[in-house]
Amino acid sequence: MGLTTLQNLSIADRLNEWMFESILPYTKGRTLEIGSGIGNISALFIKNHLPIFLSDLSLDYCEMLKKRFAGEPCLDGVLPIDLEDGYFEKNYPQVLGAFDTVFALNVIEHIADDRLALENCKKLLAPGGHVILLVPANPALYNVLDKELEHFRRYTRQSIQTLLSKDFEIIKSWYFNMAGIFGWWLSGNIMKRQTLPSGQLNLYNKLVPMFRVMDTLACHQFGLSVVAVGKKK
Repeated sequence: MGLTTLQNLSIADRLNEWMFESILPYTKGRTLEIGSGIGNISALFIKNHLPIFLSDLSLDYCEMLKKRFAGEPCLDGVLPIDLEDGYFEKNYPQVLGAFDTVFALNVIEHIADDRLALENCKKLLAPGGHVILLVPANPALYNVLDKELEHFRRYTRQSIQTLLSKDFEIIKSWYFNMAGIFGWWLSGNIMKRQTLPSGQLNLYNKLVPMFRVMDTLACHQFGLSVVAVGKKK
């Protein structure tokens, strides 16, 4: 995900808190965030005094994370990790089986070989560990925004469960952020925007409390994203 988009998303604090609170019940023990970026979600773990390891493919982002959270006692470490590494066991022996929870929010869609990415997530986990994914939903929504953000695909609830099921027992899956569907379609399909505009995100952020209620009333059957939680077999 581009730096500009991450910076725009940093102002959507209510959206970030919603994602954080949605995954928190499924996190346990030693926790690793994959694709931490500039730390939008990481900051919420640290704010709530929850120890966490951060990681990113980009060495530049890893350095940003170290500087942003320097001196924070809940930061257990910042690691450069490439989930698409075909020699994962050889190149990352120090983290094999090291974590009880690995989560990746808006990450897997950026990886061409998502099957390999999940296999490597499994290698990071201790027996019985949890993997938590949040990915863009509904292939029909794929538009210029996805292309500019270098998304290889969007998922359905069934397709993400199928991806997980080879290596993980499915604990739960649900759609997330129904209200975001219209904004994504309007920006990408009609207005042909290549980035998420900060003004639109600001307005959306103010309305998040209402959107959370909408998701509950819809029983999480629709959404711009889908969340899936798996347990290592």
